[in-house]
Amino acid sequence: MLRSKFDEELEKLHNQFYAMGTEVAAQLNKTVRAFVSHDRDLAKEVIEGDEEINNFETKLEKKSLEIIALQQPVSQDLRTVITVLKATSDIERMGDHATSIAKATIRMKGEERIPVVEKEINAMGKHVKTMVEEALTAYINGDEKHAYEIAAQDEIVDNYFRDIQTLAVDEIRKQPDVVFAGKEYFQVLMHLERIGDYAKNICEWVVYLKTGKIIEL
Repeated sequence: MLRSKFDEELEKLHNQFYAMGTEVAAQLNKTVRAFVSHDRDLAKEVIEGDEEINNFETKLEKKSLEIIALQQPVSQDLRTVITVLKATSDIERMGDHATSIAKATIRMKGEERIPVVEKEINAMGKHVKTMVEEALTAYINGDEKHAYEIAAQDEIVDNYFRDIQTLAVDEIRKQPDVVFAGKEYFQVLMHLERIGDYAKNICEWVVYLKTGKIIEL
């Protein structure tokens, strides 16, 4: 009887975590779209939505700590709760970076822009979003093999980061009046790259959940 109650609690924890992750993936999609289509209203939506993600984190933390205190789980169960605790803070940080991209969108109002760079940022954003969604799927399915594969995709994100930076620098040399936009592009690239890192962290938590080993993927 006790066990089934405990399993229910864990199930709830997982579902809440997945809901939070899905919300962040949607935020990420919106923020990249807002940035490349210069949509300030959409960017504002992202900024307003950040509070919901923070509330999710608070609730999940509280729930996790409650389970640890009241149920005193051991071994695999304890790992499950710790994983949720750790992964939740990674997801929350992704949300923060998505919000920062939205703020850049608002700051760039009326500035000269570089369409070729924005096209590449869009492609990078899509890749990062897919990585986040896949990491969440691996987490929910406890799929260790998939987690390794997704973590390896971080290299693609790093390549985008370097290539787009180079492209932006070249474009700014050609037309110095886009230097303000350039500064924002570098910021946005950094935020996307960090989100990729956090997606990789989620993959590392999946491996920990399955094996009990904390590894660097």
